[in-house]
Amino acid sequence: MTFGHENVERPTFYTVREAARIMRCNPSTLYRAIRENGFPAVRVRARYVVPAAAVDRLAAAASESGGCVDVARLAADHRAAAEVARLSGGAR
Repeated sequence: MTFGHENVERPTFYTVREAARIMRCNPSTLYRAIRENGFPAVRVRARYVVPAAAVDRLAAAASESGGCVDVARLAADHRAAAEVARLSGGAR
């Protein structure tokens, strides 16, 4: 199948709107989760972008668990691990 592009590469980051479309949710829901530190994103000035790897990990976690994945819980666990690493001098 040809898409009119020679080298179609998957992006490293998605816009919030693109990520929301992929995850089949409303962009405002995703923006809210990002602002509440409930979903991983990178803020560049006033704009957020979502790492494609975060969307992939979320899909993989849902597939592997066979159930509901709480993204806020995943984000909280990640923040806690980062804080432990920071307090212990970077050892993870």
